[in-house]
Amino acid sequence: MALLEVKNLTKHFGGLTAVGDVTLELQAGELVGLIGPNGAGKTTLFNLLTGVYEPSEGSVTLDGKLLNGKAPYKIAAAGLGRTFQNIRLFKNMTVLENVLVGMGNQRSPHLLASFLRLPKFYQSESALNEKAMELLAIFGLDKEAETLAKNLPYGQQRRLEIVRALATEPKILFLDEPAAGMNPQETAELTALIRQLKDQFDLTIMLIEHDMSLVMEVTERIYVLEYGRLIAHGTPEEIRSNKRVIEAYLGGEA
Repeated sequence: MALLEVKNLTKHFGGLTAVGDVTLELQAGELVGLIGPNGAGKTTLFNLLTGVYEPSEGSVTLDGKLLNGKAPYKIAAAGLGRTFQNIRLFKNMTVLENVLVGMGNQRSPHLLASFLRLPKFYQSESALNEKAMELLAIFGLDKEAETLAKNLPYGQQRRLEIVRALATEPKILFLDEPAAGMNPQETAELTALIRQLKDQFDLTIMLIEHDMSLVMEVTERIYVLEYGRLIAHGTPEEIRSNKRVIEAYLGGEA
């Protein structure tokens, strides 16, 4: 059974079908790309998978459990983490605080200990701080732990958003255009980071990206959307030479 199964997923906004009859799956440990022209419905699909939107039709199943109708925080707790096309850090919080927010579902459930600030509360907080710092160190952000997120360079803000998503301990990580706005050096560093995420954290990753060189270099399979519908699926080599995909990006002859 696939780790994630999406069947006939559809989303209507009034008379507009933003995503139509999409069926796809992710196996554990895969790194899969999702591409398509601007307005193809890629981010809308991510929003459906992570509970931001509720499907009009179809189903989303993670590890055999149906996610339809669940709130985004419950879907995150079930194992779907994500970043956003437009960076959504808590800009007036420190780097460390941003990561700790991602660890919210790991905090002690003992309300009395928290309310009375009993030793158990401080032990839990100390353990989370240590874990957050370990994550930051892996991605070269530990020296910026007390820096406000808004004061980080753009590339490091992108990196921090990924670290915060990792802090939720996801089974699957959705990356929504992580290379957007990056210069070539930052994109090269991101490419290495995505590989590190998959290998070091044993993650399944789905990547939306317009940088085709990045997608072709790191992914094992690619799904292609156009006008909210899947038009192709295959290996990078198959997608690169697919006439329907080329036509979708460049346009066909009149």
